[in-house]
Amino acid sequence: MRCPFCNEQDTKVIDSRLVADGDQVRRRRECQACEERFTTFESAELLMPRLVKSDGTREPFDDQKLRAGIQRALEKRPVSVEAVEASLHRIQANLRATGEREVKSLLVGELVMEELRKLDQVAYVRFASVYRQFQDLDEFRREIERISQQAKEEALDSDTLSDSTNVSVSEMASMALKGEPAK
Repeated sequence: MRCPFCNEQDTKVIDSRLVADGDQVRRRRECQACEERFTTFESAELLMPRLVKSDGTREPFDDQKLRAGIQRALEKRPVSVEAVEASLHRIQANLRATGEREVKSLLVGELVMEELRKLDQVAYVRFASVYRQFQDLDEFRREIERISQQAKEEALDSDTLSDSTNVSVSEMASMALKGEPAK
């Protein structure tokens, strides 16, 4: 690697450490000519697949668009930044794991809904209402009843019922429409 101070080609690595949960390598280097030290970071270049929209158009994956959509659904909800970042990381890892150069945007939407369902049921209903284009309250009710039943089944599997499964369907629909936190 070329020295940023004297432009000499001959540098020596004096220390290497894993950073960013093992996703990067931090290297301390020393120039053999001017003896200045500097730090470099090395990471794998992993390309995200392109998205194929429902109308057939293609566009590059945009992690800011993904983040904005999730944050919009989670607005005024008690979900930590760390939990959101972990969900974003899982979605991107799942997309890369397909090994495909292109994926349907439908897959991204389904991955987002699955992550939101785990993070916050009200945010999930908000996102699903836009994503699936709910037309009336009956569609909200059906979706809320479906996730309530799913949550109850999961809670019974683990022998613990969470407080969020005790919220009635009408309360959850009202909270989703108003953007209020769950009780």
